[in-house]
Amino acid sequence: MATQYGHGGYGQGYDTGDDEGRYGYGPHPGRRPRLPAALRAPFEGRTWRELGYVLLSLPVSIVLFTWTVTMVSLGAGLLVTFLGVPVLAAALAGSRAFGALERARARALLGVDVPGPEPLQVRKPGAPAWMGAVLKSGASWRSLLYSLVQLPWAVFTFTVAVTLWTLSLTMLTYPLWFWVFPAYAGESGLQLYGDAHHRIYLDNSFEITVTGLVGLLFTLATPWLVRALTTVDGLLVRGLLGPSLLSERVVELESDRGVVVDTAAADLRRIERDLHDGAQARLVGLAMDLGLAKEKMREDPQAAARMVEDAHGEVKTALQELRDLARGIHPAVLTDRGLDAALSAVASRCTVPVRVEVDLPSRPAPAIEGIAYFTVCELLQNVAKHSGARSASVDVWRAEDRLMLQVTDDGVGGADASAGSGLAGLKGRLDAVDGILLVDSPAGGPTRVIAELPWRG
Repeated sequence: MATQYGHGGYGQGYDTGDDEGRYGYGPHPGRRPRLPAALRAPFEGRTWRELGYVLLSLPVSIVLFTWTVTMVSLGAGLLVTFLGVPVLAAALAGSRAFGALERARARALLGVDVPGPEPLQVRKPGAPAWMGAVLKSGASWRSLLYSLVQLPWAVFTFTVAVTLWTLSLTMLTYPLWFWVFPAYAGESGLQLYGDAHHRIYLDNSFEITVTGLVGLLFTLATPWLVRALTTVDGLLVRGLLGPSLLSERVVELESDRGVVVDTAAADLRRIERDLHDGAQARLVGLAMDLGLAKEKMREDPQAAARMVEDAHGEVKTALQELRDLARGIHPAVLTDRGLDAALSAVASRCTVPVRVEVDLPSRPAPAIEGIAYFTVCELLQNVAKHSGARSASVDVWRAEDRLMLQVTDDGVGGADASAGSGLAGLKGRLDAVDGILLVDSPAGGPTRVIAELPWRG
């Protein structure tokens, strides 16, 4: 269903701020590098830090592998005695300590910031409890696995990186040092091929130039090849030395719970403020006016009638304020008729013409439906206040087990959810229910915001 709506007043309860900076609208100036990335790579500090990481990986992995194999073999051999368990616990504890050093090395040289794994769950004091916690910890065994896997990978990356960089720089600088062969080696140049009957030297100007150009190509390509290798190192550190998926999920849920609590508290404060400053104050004044009208009923019936008539108007105004407030909490049209009708009502009150299209086979869970409704309300409020758009559109559909929302406008663009704006707060509220908010808003527009929510029908 597609509907076009025109101008009108926007409903209450969806205001997220009046400053354009809150939503980050407007162009974001930036400075572009003069050289493309392919030409900058050999001169960037990141390239040489990655090379340093690869060069250090070999000695570090040898130490890790030696520690792990020695201690595990010793502990396994001593399991028949009471010494085996402490040795195995020491092996795992050492692997965890080496893991902390590896995370620090990856953070310093690769820029890969991996948080530490979950701490040991030591239930009671004493060495036996500590050893039991170490042996039961999945992070300890992942650290031990990292020590075993890192050595063969470090040997491979060390060999590839050293070979590529040596070959690249040797060929690139060959035009500068080829003269050493005729001057000191008694040969005309670098020997490319040779047997008992025939030899090929890189000794003329064309061959020397081609060698230098090939070296240049290798020099430009080598940083990217080494970067690909260190990307695997980053994945190893993140997967084996970081927190487990379960612990990350627990931390995420705790954070989301805090967001939900803060949002609920803010909503309650807003409702209390609106009631106190709006309908409650109006009803108090209404009660006082009716009291005065009651006193004047016998003395001046006409004045009392006028006061009652004014009070009747105040009652209508108070009722409208209460309706608007109830709409901000949870609109009745959403409960009764679903997202299609509720979003159509919102679009009809927006100051920008909005096209609404809702294609849903059924209704999602009420909580998800409410979040989707208020998400669109905030996005349309953003469009009306800050985008300078002439038109906007809202599309809602279901994709497998996800409820998809898309709000687009033809405004100035430049919206940024990472700039601490109202979009950032909206993103946090969606994260609390495993939702996703994606913003595509180049300077000059158009702006497209996509929200994904779990269906949970």
